[in-house]
Amino acid sequence: MTGGSPPKLSVNLNKIATLRNSRGGAVPSVTEALGVCVSAGAPGITLHPRADARHITFPDVRAVAAALPSLDSGVELNIEGDPRPDLLALAEEVRPAQFTLVPVRPGEITSQAGWDPSTPAAELREAVRRLQGAGIRVSIFVSPEPAALRWAASAGGDRVELYTEPYARAFHEGTGRASFDQYAAMARLAHELGLGVNAGHDLDLDNLQLFRDLPHLDEVSIGHALISRALYVGLERAVREYLAVLSGEARTLVL
Repeated sequence: MTGGSPPKLSVNLNKIATLRNSRGGAVPSVTEALGVCVSAGAPGITLHPRADARHITFPDVRAVAAALPSLDSGVELNIEGDPRPDLLALAEEVRPAQFTLVPVRPGEITSQAGWDPSTPAAELREAVRRLQGAGIRVSIFVSPEPAALRWAASAGGDRVELYTEPYARAFHEGTGRASFDQYAAMARLAHELGLGVNAGHDLDLDNLQLFRDLPHLDEVSIGHALISRALYVGLERAVREYLAVLSGEARTLVL
């Protein structure tokens, strides 16, 4: 790593809720998964309650927010989603450490891009001010483009979350280093603009070994790959593996 503290890991629990909702009932339990992640050392938890409630629900968010203080008061809760009124009101109710504003396209399975920088910044600025007024740090999900970073800064965000699917694809195709260099330039620009740097989407144990060295990287949000890994090795071990990679340790834990 380039020095300083390693990037923090925020474990996205959406897939736990997806599996539960596929059958109905309460199994697997989102709050039980929360306890395992915290016990394994995860410093952050991410939840994305979509309007269609296809995975994380509002009751899940309330249950996680209520359970966290008794598990570890230092673990940060990150809620992500679009700035719809009911979700902003929920954030004001539960007061997560961070809210990541993410654009939502009708019918999408998962996020496909960051905010379009041609969107009038005023449309997001009101939501940013509302969240910050509740003491919530605001991150804005953006593609790794200068215009998008400058737009996020003009909207008043505290951080950006860099959309990393292009990097993950490039890494798989053998051009990860060139893509990483592009992201590094964007991370430096974000820092110059006074923005913290988060990242997420399709990061995994392999491509994270390079990406963890991104300049000024504060946090990575990982869900699908980590929960998929947990199917084979267990959730606690999967979290510890990701923490080991982020800290720069050799992947001795990985099968």
